Amino acid sequence: MNIHFHGAAQTVTGSQHLLEINGHKLLLECGLFQGRRSETYERNRHFHFDPKDLDAVILSHAHIDHSGNLPHIVKDGYEGPIYATKATAHLVNLMLMDSGHIHESDAAYVNKKRARRGQPPIEPLYTQVDAAHVAQYIVGVPYDEQFEVIPGVTAHFVDAGHILGSAAVALDIQEGGRSYRLWFSGDIGRRDMPLLRDPVLPSNTDYLLMECTYGDKAHRDPQLAFDEFRKVVTETTARGGKVIIPAFAVGRTQELVYYLHQMVDSGDTPRVPVFVDSPLAVNASDIFRAHPEVFDEETREFMRNDKHNAALGFEMLTYTRSVEESKAINLIEGPAVIISASGMAETGRILHHLRNNIENPLNTILIVSWQAPHTLGRRLAERQEQVKIFGEVYHRRARVETIGGLSAHAGQSMLIEYAAAVKDQVKKVFLVHGETRGAQPLMEKLKDSGISEVYFPEPHSLFEV
Repeated sequence: MNIHFHGAAQTVTGSQHLLEINGHKLLLECGLFQGRRSETYERNRHFHFDPKDLDAVILSHAHIDHSGNLPHIVKDGYEGPIYATKATAHLVNLMLMDSGHIHESDAAYVNKKRARRGQPPIEPLYTQVDAAHVAQYIVGVPYDEQFEVIPGVTAHFVDAGHILGSAAVALDIQEGGRSYRLWFSGDIGRRDMPLLRDPVLPSNTDYLLMECTYGDKAHRDPQLAFDEFRKVVTETTARGGKVIIPAFAVGRTQELVYYLHQMVDSGDTPRVPVFVDSPLAVNASDIFRAHPEVFDEETREFMRNDKHNAALGFEMLTYTRSVEESKAINLIEGPAVIISASGMAETGRILHHLRNNIENPLNTILIVSWQAPHTLGRRLAERQEQVKIFGEVYHRRARVETIGGLSAHAGQSMLIEYAAAVKDQVKKVFLVHGETRGAQPLMEKLKDSGISEVYFPEPHSLFEV
Protein backbone atom coordinates (compact mmCIF):
# COMPACT_ATOMS: atom_id res chain seq x y z
CA MET A 1 0.00 0.00 0.00
CA ASN A 2 1.16 3.50 -0.88
CA ILE A 3 -0.15 6.52 1.02
CA HIS A 4 0.07 9.94 -0.63
CA PHE A 5 -0.55 12.85 1.77
CA HIS A 6 -1.99 15.45 -0.58
CA GLY A 7 -3.92 17.57 1.92
CA ALA A 8 -4.08 18.36 5.63
CA ALA A 9 -0.36 17.53 5.69
CA GLN A 10 1.43 19.85 8.11
CA THR A 11 -1.67 22.04 8.03
CA VAL A 12 -5.23 21.77 9.33
CA THR A 13 -7.14 22.16 6.09
CA GLY A 14 -7.79 20.56 2.71
CA SER A 15 -7.81 16.93 3.87
CA GLN A 16 -6.89 14.50 1.02
CA HIS A 17 -5.10 11.16 1.50
CA LEU A 18 -4.71 8.91 -1.53
CA LEU A 19 -4.23 5.16 -0.99
CA GLU A 20 -2.98 2.80 -3.70
CA ILE A 21 -3.93 -0.78 -2.87
CA ASN A 22 -4.03 -3.84 -5.15
CA GLY A 23 -3.70 -1.62 -8.21
CA HIS A 24 -6.71 0.50 -7.20
CA LYS A 25 -6.93 4.06 -5.90
CA LEU A 26 -8.95 5.08 -2.86
CA LEU A 27 -9.22 8.70 -1.71
CA LEU A 28 -9.84 9.43 1.95
CA GLU A 29 -11.54 12.87 2.04
CA CYS A 30 -11.66 15.58 -0.58
CA GLY A 31 -11.51 18.81 1.40
CA LEU A 32 -10.99 22.41 0.40
CA PHE A 33 -7.74 24.10 1.28
CA GLN A 34 -8.60 27.32 3.10
CA GLY A 35 -6.23 30.26 3.38
CA ARG A 36 -5.31 33.40 1.46
CA ARG A 37 -7.70 33.93 -1.46
CA SER A 38 -5.02 33.93 -4.19
CA GLU A 39 -3.41 30.74 -2.87
CA THR A 40 -6.59 28.79 -2.20
CA TYR A 41 -8.06 29.29 -5.66
CA GLU A 42 -5.06 27.79 -7.43
CA ARG A 43 -4.47 24.99 -4.91
CA ASN A 44 -8.07 23.87 -5.00
CA ARG A 45 -8.27 23.92 -8.80
CA HIS A 46 -5.35 21.56 -9.35
CA PHE A 47 -5.23 18.03 -7.94
CA HIS A 48 -2.06 15.95 -7.59
CA PHE A 49 -3.94 13.00 -9.08
CA ASP A 50 -6.41 12.48 -11.91
CA PRO A 51 -9.95 12.23 -10.46
CA LYS A 52 -10.94 9.93 -13.34
CA ASP A 53 -8.41 7.35 -12.05
CA LEU A 54 -10.02 7.09 -8.61
CA ASP A 55 -12.01 3.96 -7.81
CA ALA A 56 -13.69 5.13 -4.59
CA VAL A 57 -13.85 7.98 -2.09
CA ILE A 58 -14.52 7.74 1.65
CA LEU A 59 -15.68 10.78 3.59
CA SER A 60 -15.29 11.00 7.37
CA HIS A 61 -17.65 13.96 7.89
CA ALA A 62 -19.26 16.95 6.20
CA HIS A 63 -17.02 19.85 7.23
CA ILE A 64 -15.87 21.75 4.15
CA ASP A 65 -12.16 21.22 4.84
CA HIS A 66 -12.92 17.49 4.47
CA SER A 67 -15.68 17.46 1.83
CA GLY A 68 -15.59 20.81 0.06
CA ASN A 69 -13.77 19.81 -3.13
CA LEU A 70 -16.03 16.87 -3.97
CA PRO A 71 -17.88 18.93 -6.61
CA HIS A 72 -14.56 19.65 -8.28
CA ILE A 73 -13.50 15.99 -8.64
CA VAL A 74 -16.96 15.16 -10.03
CA LYS A 75 -16.65 18.12 -12.40
CA ASP A 76 -13.25 16.72 -13.47
CA GLY A 77 -14.64 13.29 -14.32
CA TYR A 78 -14.97 11.20 -11.13
CA GLU A 79 -18.00 8.90 -11.35
CA GLY A 80 -17.44 6.40 -8.52
CA PRO A 81 -19.02 5.99 -5.09
CA ILE A 82 -18.49 8.44 -2.24
CA TYR A 83 -19.05 6.51 0.99
CA ALA A 84 -20.18 8.28 4.16
CA THR A 85 -22.36 7.64 7.19
CA LYS A 86 -26.07 8.16 6.63
CA ALA A 87 -26.13 11.40 8.62
CA THR A 88 -23.08 12.74 6.77
CA ALA A 89 -24.65 11.80 3.43
CA HIS A 90 -27.66 13.90 4.43
CA LEU A 91 -25.66 16.85 5.76
CA VAL A 92 -22.95 17.08 3.10
CA ASN A 93 -25.40 17.93 0.31
CA LEU A 94 -26.54 20.96 2.28
CA MET A 95 -22.95 22.00 3.02
CA LEU A 96 -21.81 21.67 -0.58
CA MET A 97 -24.74 23.67 -1.95
CA ASP A 98 -23.93 26.45 0.50
CA SER A 99 -20.26 26.24 -0.49
CA GLY A 100 -21.18 26.49 -4.18
CA HIS A 101 -23.17 29.63 -3.45
CA ILE A 102 -20.17 31.14 -1.64
CA HIS A 103 -17.83 30.33 -4.55
CA GLU A 104 -20.23 31.98 -6.99
CA SER A 105 -20.49 35.08 -4.78
CA ASP A 106 -16.73 35.28 -4.28
CA ALA A 107 -16.08 35.00 -8.02
CA ALA A 108 -18.62 37.74 -8.74
CA TYR A 109 -16.93 40.02 -6.19
CA VAL A 110 -13.45 39.37 -7.63
CA ASN A 111 -14.67 39.81 -11.19
CA LYS A 112 -15.99 43.29 -10.45
CA LYS A 113 -12.48 44.32 -9.44
CA ARG A 114 -10.91 42.52 -12.41
CA ALA A 115 -13.30 44.24 -14.81
CA ARG A 116 -12.26 47.66 -13.49
CA ARG A 117 -8.64 46.70 -14.17
CA GLY A 118 -9.45 45.43 -17.66
CA GLN A 119 -8.71 41.82 -16.68
CA PRO A 120 -10.72 38.80 -17.87
CA PRO A 121 -13.17 37.22 -15.40
CA ILE A 122 -12.39 34.10 -13.39
CA GLU A 123 -14.74 31.17 -12.98
CA PRO A 124 -15.91 30.07 -9.55
CA LEU A 125 -14.16 26.94 -8.30
CA TYR A 126 -17.58 25.33 -8.65
CA THR A 127 -21.21 26.39 -8.65
CA GLN A 128 -24.36 25.26 -6.89
CA VAL A 129 -25.19 23.23 -10.01
CA ASP A 130 -21.81 21.48 -9.74
CA ALA A 131 -22.45 20.83 -6.04
CA ALA A 132 -25.85 19.31 -6.80
CA HIS A 133 -24.22 16.73 -9.11
CA VAL A 134 -22.35 15.16 -6.17
CA ALA A 135 -25.49 13.75 -4.55
CA GLN A 136 -25.90 10.97 -7.13
CA TYR A 137 -22.57 9.43 -6.10
CA ILE A 138 -22.95 9.54 -2.31
CA VAL A 139 -23.62 6.20 -0.63
CA GLY A 140 -24.86 6.36 2.96
CA VAL A 141 -23.73 3.48 5.17
CA PRO A 142 -24.76 2.88 8.83
CA TYR A 143 -22.14 2.93 11.56
CA ASP A 144 -20.44 -0.46 12.17
CA GLU A 145 -21.69 -2.02 8.93
CA GLN A 146 -19.00 -3.68 6.78
CA PHE A 147 -18.85 -2.71 3.10
CA GLU A 148 -16.43 -3.47 0.29
CA VAL A 149 -14.65 -0.35 -0.97
CA ILE A 150 -12.28 -1.73 -3.61
CA PRO A 151 -11.05 -5.29 -4.25
CA GLY A 152 -9.30 -6.57 -1.13
CA VAL A 153 -10.50 -3.73 1.10
CA THR A 154 -13.53 -3.74 3.40
CA ALA A 155 -14.40 -0.84 5.65
CA HIS A 156 -16.70 0.20 8.46
CA PHE A 157 -17.46 3.51 10.15
CA VAL A 158 -17.25 4.07 13.90
CA ASP A 159 -18.39 7.14 15.80
CA ALA A 160 -15.85 9.98 15.97
CA GLY A 161 -17.92 12.24 18.25
CA HIS A 162 -16.89 15.37 16.33
CA ILE A 163 -20.03 16.62 14.51
CA LEU A 164 -23.25 15.08 13.33
CA GLY A 165 -22.41 11.92 11.35
CA SER A 166 -18.66 12.14 11.90
CA ALA A 167 -16.75 8.88 11.75
CA ALA A 168 -13.42 7.21 11.92
CA VAL A 169 -12.80 4.66 9.17
CA ALA A 170 -11.41 1.17 9.74
CA LEU A 171 -9.99 -0.37 6.55
CA ASP A 172 -9.31 -4.11 6.64
CA ILE A 173 -6.90 -4.85 3.81
CA GLN A 174 -5.87 -8.06 2.04
CA GLU A 175 -2.83 -7.35 -0.13
CA GLY A 176 0.08 -9.41 -1.35
CA GLY A 177 -0.72 -12.37 0.87
CA ARG A 178 -0.94 -10.34 4.08
CA SER A 179 -3.79 -8.89 6.12
CA TYR A 180 -3.66 -5.64 8.08
CA ARG A 181 -5.82 -2.75 9.26
CA LEU A 182 -5.44 0.94 8.52
CA TRP A 183 -7.45 3.16 10.85
CA PHE A 184 -8.19 6.74 9.74
CA SER A 185 -9.40 8.89 12.62
CA GLY A 186 -11.02 11.70 10.65
CA ASP A 187 -11.48 14.51 13.17
CA ILE A 188 -11.60 13.16 16.71
CA GLY A 189 -14.22 14.57 19.05
CA ARG A 190 -14.31 14.90 22.81
CA ARG A 191 -16.00 13.12 25.66
CA ASP A 192 -18.98 14.57 27.49
CA MET A 193 -19.90 17.07 24.80
CA PRO A 194 -23.59 17.89 24.21
CA LEU A 195 -25.78 15.87 21.84
CA LEU A 196 -23.25 13.42 20.36
CA ARG A 197 -21.83 10.09 21.48
CA ASP A 198 -18.22 9.91 22.64
CA PRO A 199 -15.53 8.97 20.10
CA VAL A 200 -14.75 5.27 19.66
CA LEU A 201 -11.10 4.37 20.23
CA PRO A 202 -9.20 2.42 17.56
CA SER A 203 -8.74 -1.34 17.84
CA ASN A 204 -6.67 -4.06 16.13
CA THR A 205 -4.82 -1.40 14.16
CA ASP A 206 -1.53 -1.78 12.30
CA TYR A 207 -1.34 1.70 10.76
CA LEU A 208 -2.97 4.76 12.29
CA LEU A 209 -3.71 7.97 10.39
CA MET A 210 -4.62 10.43 13.13
CA GLU A 211 -5.46 14.12 13.41
CA CYS A 212 -3.33 16.27 15.73
CA THR A 213 -4.97 19.70 15.62
CA TYR A 214 -4.66 20.31 19.37
CA GLY A 215 -1.73 18.02 20.06
CA ASP A 216 -0.07 20.79 22.06
CA LYS A 217 -2.75 21.57 24.63
CA ALA A 218 -5.64 20.35 26.71
CA HIS A 219 -9.19 21.68 26.58
CA ARG A 220 -11.18 23.06 29.47
CA ASP A 221 -14.03 21.04 30.99
CA PRO A 222 -17.20 21.53 28.87
CA GLN A 223 -19.17 22.02 32.10
CA LEU A 224 -17.20 25.21 32.75
CA ALA A 225 -18.22 26.51 29.32
CA PHE A 226 -21.86 25.69 30.11
CA ASP A 227 -21.63 27.55 33.42
CA GLU A 228 -20.04 30.60 31.78
CA PHE A 229 -22.68 30.60 29.03
CA ARG A 230 -25.48 30.48 31.59
CA LYS A 231 -23.92 33.38 33.53
CA VAL A 232 -23.66 35.58 30.43
CA VAL A 233 -27.28 34.89 29.41
CA THR A 234 -28.60 35.43 32.94
CA GLU A 235 -26.72 38.66 33.62
CA THR A 236 -27.37 40.21 30.20
CA THR A 237 -31.08 39.46 30.09
CA ALA A 238 -31.49 40.61 33.72
CA ARG A 239 -30.35 44.08 32.73
CA GLY A 240 -32.68 44.06 29.72
CA GLY A 241 -30.03 43.40 27.10
CA LYS A 242 -29.63 41.05 24.16
CA VAL A 243 -26.96 38.36 23.77
CA ILE A 244 -25.61 38.37 20.20
CA ILE A 245 -23.67 35.22 19.28
CA PRO A 246 -21.73 34.71 16.03
CA ALA A 247 -21.73 30.93 15.67
CA PHE A 248 -20.82 28.36 13.05
CA ALA A 249 -23.97 26.99 11.47
CA VAL A 250 -23.17 23.29 11.83
CA GLY A 251 -22.29 21.90 15.25
CA ARG A 252 -21.76 24.99 17.39
CA THR A 253 -25.23 26.46 16.82
CA GLN A 254 -26.92 23.18 17.74
CA GLU A 255 -24.80 22.83 20.90
CA LEU A 256 -25.79 26.31 22.03
CA VAL A 257 -29.48 25.65 21.35
CA TYR A 258 -29.32 22.45 23.40
CA TYR A 259 -27.60 24.28 26.25
CA LEU A 260 -30.25 27.00 26.19
CA HIS A 261 -33.00 24.37 26.16
CA GLN A 262 -31.52 22.81 29.29
CA MET A 263 -31.20 26.20 30.99
CA VAL A 264 -34.80 27.18 30.22
CA ASP A 265 -36.23 23.83 31.31
CA SER A 266 -34.31 23.91 34.58
CA GLY A 267 -35.31 27.51 35.31
CA ASP A 268 -31.67 28.58 35.48
CA THR A 269 -32.24 31.42 32.99
CA PRO A 270 -35.16 33.77 32.32
CA ARG A 271 -37.64 32.72 29.66
CA VAL A 272 -36.60 35.14 26.91
CA PRO A 273 -36.94 34.78 23.13
CA VAL A 274 -34.18 32.81 21.41
CA PHE A 275 -33.59 33.18 17.67
CA VAL A 276 -31.50 31.05 15.33
CA ASP A 277 -31.07 33.32 12.33
CA SER A 278 -29.03 31.57 9.65
CA PRO A 279 -30.55 29.63 6.75
CA LEU A 280 -27.72 27.08 6.81
CA ALA A 281 -27.99 26.65 10.60
CA VAL A 282 -31.76 26.23 10.38
CA ASN A 283 -31.47 23.59 7.66
CA ALA A 284 -28.64 21.84 9.52
CA SER A 285 -30.77 21.76 12.66
CA ASP A 286 -33.52 20.04 10.65
CA ILE A 287 -30.98 17.37 9.68
CA PHE A 288 -29.89 16.96 13.30
CA ARG A 289 -33.50 16.33 14.27
CA ALA A 290 -33.83 13.80 11.43
CA HIS A 291 -31.00 11.69 12.87
CA PRO A 292 -31.74 11.02 16.55
CA GLU A 293 -29.77 7.76 16.22
CA VAL A 294 -26.54 9.76 16.58
CA PHE A 295 -27.49 11.35 19.91
CA ASP A 296 -25.81 10.19 23.11
CA GLU A 297 -27.70 8.56 25.97
CA GLU A 298 -27.78 11.78 28.01
CA THR A 299 -29.54 13.57 25.16
CA ARG A 300 -31.94 10.69 24.64
CA GLU A 301 -32.83 10.77 28.35
CA PHE A 302 -33.33 14.53 28.17
CA MET A 303 -35.67 14.10 25.19
CA ARG A 304 -37.66 11.35 26.95
CA ASN A 305 -38.28 13.63 29.91
CA ASP A 306 -38.77 16.85 27.96
CA LYS A 307 -42.34 17.97 27.34
CA HIS A 308 -41.41 18.76 23.75
CA ASN A 309 -39.68 15.37 23.26
CA ALA A 310 -36.96 17.31 21.46
CA ALA A 311 -33.39 18.40 22.03
CA LEU A 312 -33.38 21.33 19.61
CA GLY A 313 -36.85 22.76 20.03
CA PHE A 314 -38.68 24.60 22.84
CA GLU A 315 -41.36 27.24 23.02
CA MET A 316 -39.02 30.22 23.42
CA LEU A 317 -37.02 29.22 20.32
CA THR A 318 -37.64 30.54 16.79
CA TYR A 319 -35.81 29.38 13.68
CA THR A 320 -35.95 32.13 11.06
CA ARG A 321 -35.69 31.32 7.36
CA SER A 322 -36.81 34.36 5.40
CA VAL A 323 -35.16 37.77 5.16
CA GLU A 324 -38.40 39.32 6.46
CA GLU A 325 -38.30 37.14 9.58
CA SER A 326 -34.66 38.10 10.13
CA LYS A 327 -35.42 41.82 9.85
CA ALA A 328 -38.32 41.46 12.30
CA ILE A 329 -35.90 40.39 15.03
CA ASN A 330 -34.54 43.94 15.07
CA LEU A 331 -37.97 45.19 16.12
CA ILE A 332 -37.99 43.04 19.25
CA GLU A 333 -37.72 45.16 22.39
CA GLY A 334 -36.24 43.83 25.60
CA PRO A 335 -33.96 40.88 26.28
CA ALA A 336 -33.33 38.11 23.77
CA VAL A 337 -30.66 35.68 22.56
CA ILE A 338 -29.72 35.84 18.87
CA ILE A 339 -27.50 33.13 17.32
CA SER A 340 -26.45 33.82 13.76
CA ALA A 341 -23.74 32.99 11.22
CA SER A 342 -21.00 33.40 10.22
CA GLY A 343 -18.93 32.15 13.14
CA MET A 344 -16.19 34.74 12.59
CA ALA A 345 -18.68 37.54 11.83
CA GLU A 346 -17.34 38.06 8.32
CA THR A 347 -20.49 37.48 6.27
CA GLY A 348 -24.15 36.67 6.68
CA ARG A 349 -26.99 37.89 8.85
CA ILE A 350 -24.86 38.24 11.98
CA LEU A 351 -23.49 41.49 10.54
CA HIS A 352 -26.95 43.08 10.61
CA HIS A 353 -27.51 42.02 14.23
CA LEU A 354 -24.13 43.35 15.27
CA ARG A 355 -24.75 46.64 13.50
CA ASN A 356 -28.10 47.07 15.24
CA ASN A 357 -26.90 46.09 18.73
CA ILE A 358 -23.21 46.91 19.10
CA GLU A 359 -23.70 50.45 20.39
CA ASN A 360 -26.10 49.52 23.20
CA PRO A 361 -24.28 49.02 26.55
CA LEU A 362 -27.06 46.71 27.79
CA ASN A 363 -26.13 44.09 25.20
CA THR A 364 -23.42 41.42 25.17
CA ILE A 365 -21.57 40.08 22.16
CA LEU A 366 -20.58 36.52 23.03
CA ILE A 367 -17.61 34.94 21.23
CA VAL A 368 -17.75 31.12 21.46
CA SER A 369 -15.00 29.95 19.10
CA TRP A 370 -11.51 30.77 17.87
CA GLN A 371 -11.42 33.85 15.65
CA ALA A 372 -8.95 34.11 12.78
CA PRO A 373 -6.72 37.20 12.53
CA HIS A 374 -8.08 40.15 10.57
CA THR A 375 -11.72 39.10 10.97
CA LEU A 376 -14.46 41.16 12.61
CA GLY A 377 -14.82 38.35 15.13
CA ARG A 378 -11.18 38.72 16.15
CA ARG A 379 -11.52 42.51 16.49
CA LEU A 380 -14.55 42.00 18.71
CA ALA A 381 -12.76 39.34 20.77
CA GLU A 382 -9.95 41.86 21.27
CA ARG A 383 -12.59 44.32 22.49
CA GLN A 384 -11.65 47.02 20.04
CA GLU A 385 -13.63 50.17 20.72
CA GLN A 386 -14.33 50.95 17.06
CA VAL A 387 -15.07 48.44 14.29
CA LYS A 388 -16.26 48.63 10.73
CA ILE A 389 -19.45 46.86 9.69
CA PHE A 390 -20.55 47.18 6.05
CA GLY A 391 -17.85 49.81 5.64
CA GLU A 392 -19.19 52.08 8.40
CA VAL A 393 -17.51 52.75 11.74
CA TYR A 394 -19.43 51.73 14.87
CA HIS A 395 -18.49 52.52 18.46
CA ARG A 396 -18.64 49.34 20.49
CA ARG A 397 -20.52 50.01 23.69
CA ALA A 398 -21.88 46.48 24.08
CA ARG A 399 -19.95 44.22 26.38
CA VAL A 400 -17.86 41.43 24.89
CA GLU A 401 -17.47 38.05 26.60
CA THR A 402 -15.54 35.03 25.34
CA ILE A 403 -16.07 31.39 26.21
CA GLY A 404 -13.51 28.65 25.60
CA GLY A 405 -13.91 24.92 26.04
CA LEU A 406 -16.43 24.30 23.26
CA SER A 407 -14.00 22.97 20.65
CA ALA A 408 -15.23 19.89 18.81
CA HIS A 409 -11.65 18.57 18.47
CA ALA A 410 -9.90 16.32 20.97
CA GLY A 411 -7.22 17.90 23.12
CA GLN A 412 -3.77 16.50 23.80
CA SER A 413 -4.78 14.02 26.51
CA MET A 414 -7.52 12.49 24.36
CA LEU A 415 -5.18 12.23 21.37
CA ILE A 416 -2.63 10.39 23.50
CA GLU A 417 -5.33 8.04 24.78
CA TYR A 418 -6.54 7.47 21.21
CA ALA A 419 -3.15 6.31 19.94
CA ALA A 420 -2.32 4.45 23.15
CA ALA A 421 -5.37 2.24 22.62
CA VAL A 422 -3.38 0.38 19.92
CA LYS A 423 0.21 0.98 21.01
CA ASP A 424 0.93 -2.74 21.48
CA GLN A 425 0.06 -3.49 17.85
CA VAL A 426 0.41 -0.33 15.77
CA LYS A 427 3.48 -0.25 13.51
CA LYS A 428 3.32 3.37 12.35
CA VAL A 429 1.35 6.45 13.34
CA PHE A 430 0.93 9.28 10.83
CA LEU A 431 -0.12 12.66 12.23
CA VAL A 432 -2.24 14.79 9.90
CA HIS A 433 -4.63 17.73 10.14
CA GLY A 434 -2.29 19.75 12.35
CA GLU A 435 0.50 22.27 12.30
CA THR A 436 4.00 21.74 13.67
CA ARG A 437 3.09 23.41 16.97
CA GLY A 438 0.45 20.73 17.55
CA ALA A 439 2.30 17.78 16.06
CA GLN A 440 5.73 18.15 17.66
CA PRO A 441 4.62 17.99 21.33
CA LEU A 442 2.26 15.13 20.53
CA MET A 443 5.01 13.17 18.76
CA GLU A 444 7.17 13.47 21.86
CA LYS A 445 4.35 12.39 24.15
CA LEU A 446 3.52 9.39 21.96
CA LYS A 447 7.15 8.29 21.84
CA ASP A 448 7.34 8.63 25.62
CA SER A 449 4.30 6.35 25.85
CA GLY A 450 6.10 3.63 23.86
CA ILE A 451 5.03 4.36 20.27
CA SER A 452 8.32 4.79 18.46
CA GLU A 453 7.24 5.04 14.79
CA VAL A 454 5.46 8.41 14.64
CA TYR A 455 5.57 10.54 11.47
CA PHE A 456 4.42 14.02 10.46
CA PRO A 457 4.25 13.74 6.65
CA GLU A 458 5.17 16.63 4.42
CA PRO A 459 2.68 17.78 1.76
CA HIS A 460 2.50 15.36 -1.19
CA SER A 461 4.93 12.94 0.43
CA LEU A 462 4.64 9.20 -0.21
CA PHE A 463 4.88 6.39 2.34
CA GLU A 464 4.97 2.72 1.40
CA VAL A 465 3.69 0.33 4.06
